Amino acid sequence: MRQAVAHPKAALGVSERRACSIIKADRKSVRYRSYRQPDMALRERLLALAYRAATVRLSPAVFVLLRREGEPSGKNRIYRLYRQEGLTVRKRLSRRRSIGTRAPILIETRECLQTIPDTLISGRRVARELTALIARRGRPAMIVSDNGMEFTSAAILAWT
Repeated sequence: MRQAVAHPKAALGVSERRACSIIKADRKSVRYRSYRQPDMALRERLLALAYRAATVRLSPAVFVLLRREGEPSGKNRIYRLYRQEGLTVRKRLSRRRSIGTRAPILIETRECLQTIPDTLISGRRVARELTALIARRGRPAMIVSDNGMEFTSAAILAWT
């Protein structure tokens, strides 16, 4: 915008007010000068933190480290500088799959022996409930479950 206003001023000798009205620019935006300090020190610190260790290459972690050092900038500004420096956020790894081989279900009849209504069920609680169920009904020939986190946890693997 500033260059578009500067050209008619220099070439045609018109005033700034006239040049701004020709190109429909606001005079305040043409005259505005930023008082913000350059980002060079912050960029250097950002690069130093990002390359210090492989585990610190995520922008949220770098933001937290900068905040601990007293940097007042917000996370959006840090992320913008992070991206401008050519750093990238690592892709999330795929979640762990259940361990073991898949076997086809041999029996077509299924039975729901117990339902636990709750908002959050841990693997330890599932193992405890299965132990109580086996004590009541006996050991089943097969248990079929989905791949939910409570069924693929270390507690269930230890229980089996």
